[in-house]
Amino acid sequence: MNNKIKTITPKALTSQAFSAFGDVIEAHDDNHKIAINDGYTQRYHDLAEVDVNDQGGRALINIFRSTPLPQPIAIKMMERHPKGSQAFIPMGAKPYLVVVAPKGDFDVSQLQVFIAQSNQGVNYHKGTWHHFCLALGGESDFLVIDRGGEGDNCDVVTLDGSLVIATS
Repeated sequence: MNNKIKTITPKALTSQAFSAFGDVIEAHDDNHKIAINDGYTQRYHDLAEVDVNDQGGRALINIFRSTPLPQPIAIKMMERHPKGSQAFIPMGAKPYLVVVAPKGDFDVSQLQVFIAQSNQGVNYHKGTWHHFCLALGGESDFLVIDRGGEGDNCDVVTLDGSLVIATS
C-alpha cells in the first residue's frame, strides 16, 4: 500500500474543461434554445448524447440517492461503462464532486476532479472512467440515465486511497 498521500483540488465544472470526458448538462445562454408552449417555456435543446444502443441496449431512467463520504475523500475506486454513456442530473440544491479520467487504459496520473453546482449535470461518454456520485453537504438525489440490456457494462479498478480530494 502506498502511504504517500497526494491531494487533488477540484476545479470548476465547465463544458470546455469537461469535453474530453462527456457533456455538461445545464441551462446556459450559449445552449441552443427553442421557445415552446406559446413562449412560456425555453427548451434548452440537445444537451447531451445518450449513447446506450450497443448490443441491443436501451435507455434506463433511475434515481440514485447518494450519501456523502467522510472528509477528506480518498479515491479508492474508479469505474467505466464500455457499452453506454451515463448521465447524472442533480435533483436538489447541493453541489457535488465529479472525478474522471480519460477512456482507455486507466491512468491515475490523468485523473481530474471538478466541483459541479446543483444546476449542472454530467453525461459521461461511453468508456470514460469516473467515480460514483460524490454528494456534498448531505444526502442527494440524482436522476440517472444509463444503459440497460445484455452484457456486463461496468469495469471497476481499485485504488489504494492515497489520492485524496482537497476540502475547503
